[in-house]
Amino acid sequence: MSGPAVQAHPLVVLEREVPAAQGTMVLLHGRGADEHDLHGLFDVLDPEQRLRGITVGAPLRLPPGGKHWYVVPRVGFPDGPTFHHSYGELQRLLDHELGLEWSTTIVGGFSQGTVMSYALGLGEGRPAPAGILAFSGFIPTVEGWTPDLASRAGLPVFLAHGSMDPVISVEFAHQARELLEAGGAAVEVHETPMPHTIDPRVLPDAQAFVRRLVR
Repeated sequence: MSGPAVQAHPLVVLEREVPAAQGTMVLLHGRGADEHDLHGLFDVLDPEQRLRGITVGAPLRLPPGGKHWYVVPRVGFPDGPTFHHSYGELQRLLDHELGLEWSTTIVGGFSQGTVMSYALGLGEGRPAPAGILAFSGFIPTVEGWTPDLASRAGLPVFLAHGSMDPVISVEFAHQARELLEAGGAAVEVHETPMPHTIDPRVLPDAQAFVRRLVR
């Protein structure tokens, strides 16, 4: 972990349990939020309640408050030790403790949560998920982590980003699209004139994306 002030806490899980679930949706929050932040999206993205919903609270507590997945020395380039700690803890939780079947799991998030979703969904040696929901994030550049796009041909990715985002430039979305499409992923892009947020106008399309994957 970087710096003496960075202390890790256990991951916190909040679930939406559904009867006879046909799969799982994992949503990871952005910097400064927590596991409650995206939990309400389960009923928006999966109103039929066909998917078990899991949100996870990140392990780091950093200024200006809330929970964080990694330290940010520069946008696009997560701090290695804190990124790898969270990445390892997510794999331990989702793969081993919860035993998710990734072929029927949609993983996604917002901002830092999208970064961690890309890491889980694209990482070398990782199983491919059913799909990725990428809201206002980027594919990380970090030592010790490599995306495996060769085995992700056809992977459905829903990519939404605000063209007016002052926190994570929309150029990161353009770079992600180029990289994903070059690897053969099936990328659906929604770029709208919004700042760093999830545009409510793209949620019906995100719902349709999820519905197609569950079918």
